[in-house]
Amino acid sequence: MNAPAIEIERSYRRCEEITRRAAANFYYGIRLLPRPKRQAMSAVYAFARRVDDIGDGGLERETQLAALAEERRRLSALSADQVAIPADGKIDPVIVALAHARRQYDLPLEALELLIDGVELDVLGSRYETFDQLVSYCRAVAGSIGRLCLAIFTEGQANGAAPLADELGVAMQLTNILRDIREDLARGRIYLPAEDLRRFGAEDPTALPHAEASALIRFEAERAEQWFDSGLRLVEQLDARSSACVLAMTGIYRSILERIEREPAAVLRERISLGPLEKTWVAARSLMGARAA
Repeated sequence: MNAPAIEIERSYRRCEEITRRAAANFYYGIRLLPRPKRQAMSAVYAFARRVDDIGDGGLERETQLAALAEERRRLSALSADQVAIPADGKIDPVIVALAHARRQYDLPLEALELLIDGVELDVLGSRYETFDQLVSYCRAVAGSIGRLCLAIFTEGQANGAAPLADELGVAMQLTNILRDIREDLARGRIYLPAEDLRRFGAEDPTALPHAEASALIRFEAERAEQWFDSGLRLVEQLDARSSACVLAMTGIYRSILERIEREPAAVLRERISLGPLEKTWVAARSLMGARAA
């Protein structure tokens, strides 16, 4: 039996609470959307957040892999439209909301399976020899979310825009990787391509002298800028509020990227971020720009 309307609404509220609390940058964009699309985006984010938390939760590897396998089973059941209220009444609000969003917007659930694939690579401690290998990882963990967002923006009528959404996902993930270098190293993870690290003189970015570390990070930041420039052609194909959402989210990330480019080695000392007022201003400016266009 499918969940009744009151349970769907309750599940969406739970997903919106998760998004508002945990999505430091994502939420500033999606709140510009009409309510149904905002709810669907929150359902996508809440599921993605849960999968990411499995990868970053500090659990034993086998426990993490088992948890990811369980999320795969949930997606498999969802793809067969088998979401039901169990006898004990303990439903999963994220899955209930995601199931409803899937029916409303024809969400490509294979994109969420790709996200799980990407997080599984994190759990297994994968390293990337080349930039192309790193891009493949970024497509899995972030480009996949871009394609889900596009389905919501266009109500299932993407009209060939998926590659652009994918490129924006890669751009934002590359920015995340640069912003989180220090935190990832603490987890034993290095995402920067090994060939680039060798090019600038060390296997570990923290082992580089200041000048070389700055040159390496600026080099990778310029790559991310190129992915933004290409992917932002997407906004030409969206309605005004969806464009505003995209411009707000990418605007926040590009502002972070600009700060990294101004002082590249800072990411080895601290996390670069924008304050709430700065994010609000970027979102407001994006909405005004989309309306004017």
